[in-house]
Amino acid sequence: MKHLRSFLVAIALIGAVSFANAQSKVAHVNVQQLVGEMPQWKAAQAELQKLKDTYKADLQSSYTELQNKAQQYQNEAKSKTQSENEARGKEIDGLRQNVMKAEQVAQQELGKKEMELLEPLLKKANDAIQKVARAQGFQYVLDASPGSGIILADGKDLLSDVKKELGF
Repeated sequence: MKHLRSFLVAIALIGAVSFANAQSKVAHVNVQQLVGEMPQWKAAQAELQKLKDTYKADLQSSYTELQNKAQQYQNEAKSKTQSENEARGKEIDGLRQNVMKAEQVAQQELGKKEMELLEPLLKKANDAIQKVARAQGFQYVLDASPGSGIILADGKDLLSDVKKELGF
């Protein structure tokens, strides 16, 4: 009986150790916050703002030109023939469409530039997260950014460790 009890205790200990080893180590990090605090992101934001301001100035110039031409044509409409006024109306519509297209192109270019600047930062952050997580023995790291689907994040937060790894 004593041997059976020792055997059962040994089995229980082996099972407990196996169960503990089978438990996955999980951590979390707010990737959005991490990237937003990276010095490179702040430089990228400044570059994006400069590009945005350039597009804004160009578009504002086009809007002003369109408004001035529309006002001029409206003021001169009484002294022009119907066919001239119709041609001028078509010209104004064409200018309006060109301005709207330019605005869409500007938005697309800004989005493209943002992705171009963000992609290397995300890779750098991801590499640092993996390095820190592996060094600390974590098997899974969840993104705790708002809207990522994490309901509870009581586990280890790697944000400060990853920031140290990145040098800030």
